[in-house]
Amino acid sequence: METLTFGRVTITTPDLNEPGLYLSNVSTLNSPRGMVQDFAYVDADLRSLEIADTQLITGRINGVRSQRTQFDALNLHGVEITGSDLGAGRWSASKLTRVALRDCKLMGVELDGLTLDDVLVENCKLDYATFAGVRATGPVAFVNCVLTEATFADCDLTDVVFSECTLRLTEFGAGRYRDTDLRSSDLSTIRGLTNLKRVRINPGQQAELAEALMAELDISVGDD
Repeated sequence: METLTFGRVTITTPDLNEPGLYLSNVSTLNSPRGMVQDFAYVDADLRSLEIADTQLITGRINGVRSQRTQFDALNLHGVEITGSDLGAGRWSASKLTRVALRDCKLMGVELDGLTLDDVLVENCKLDYATFAGVRATGPVAFVNCVLTEATFADCDLTDVVFSECTLRLTEFGAGRYRDTDLRSSDLSTIRGLTNLKRVRINPGQQAELAEALMAELDISVGDD
């Protein structure tokens, strides 16, 4: 299995090329048994993608495009999601373990009550996304992601890494941010600074935080 390190966090990503593993092509991710395992779900154009009370174990989702997405109690383990546009929708009450999302669009998505453990989100567009009650119970990293005007509310982002992310007007509401690593992202326009206690930044980012705070408090600087 491949391990990737970002800051102080090391993430183990799914190994879907290990010897002896065969992924069967499937035409749907819904199953009457409530579980889909050792699967490949690829190149699907959908009006709606709705999955509930299902476990997806060891598999690949690639090139899936859905205009509307609704996931409820969808638990993923050892799953890779790549090159997919999951559209506006909602993902709730789910657990993601050893999951990698790469080159995906989840713009405007509502992520409610998710538990994340060994999760990598890389090169993804999460503009206008809402994270509510999301908890990181293991290593989690957002890498080269765009989170313009995304909102975090009542989340536990302890030790989560945001590496080279676009955080333009991203709002951090009340929550837990101990050792959240923001060291390589531009913080000059973030919102909710008073909630970001005990986060990690670089010395050069102090000026960015000051700029963001002045904008948030609508402070003007001048002699007149």
